[in-house]
Amino acid sequence: MSSVHVAIAYYSGYGHTLEIAKAVADGAGSVPGARAELVDVAEMTDPKWETLDASDAIVFGTPTYMGSASGAFHAFAEATSKRWMTQRWLDKLASGFTNSGSMSGDKLHTLQYLALLAAQHGMHWVSLGLMPGWNTTTSSEHDDNRLGFYLGAGAQTWNDQGPDAVHAADLATARHLGARVATQALRYRQPLAS
Repeated sequence: MSSVHVAIAYYSGYGHTLEIAKAVADGAGSVPGARAELVDVAEMTDPKWETLDASDAIVFGTPTYMGSASGAFHAFAEATSKRWMTQRWLDKLASGFTNSGSMSGDKLHTLQYLALLAAQHGMHWVSLGLMPGWNTTTSSEHDDNRLGFYLGAGAQTWNDQGPDAVHAADLATARHLGARVATQALRYRQPLAS
């Protein structure tokens, strides 16, 4: 059986996004033949760059601050230009997630930013692949994908609550994303049938 490595390249300002990154890693690691590894982009070292280079898929994660990715994530993205110049991440799989205090919080813009970063590297974007939850009178805030994102996983955590207050539905959605990326990475590794 083939095995795949999913790296979760994230930044977390207050700990909320770290909890979501851990859920993505749990989801990816739950897929037989897949392993996941967290990479904090605020503390990049040569071995961490090598981890990203050697991975089959990179899931990007950042809080949404003022309508975009955090400054620390932007600094990381700019530093990836060395990988872009050599096309080091060409044809890897990619996906993304974000968190903010508001239900919307302009998270879609952050997900679009992450997808564009992946596209510049020639990566293949994996969408969330979940129908939206919490959009009828009979649905619940406890539904997976309760915020209704398609491009990646979006989460909402109250600004006055600590990391242990990340909504259970958002963590379940993040686990789904991790498992989906790992499953797609395994499929992508399979030789094409003739």
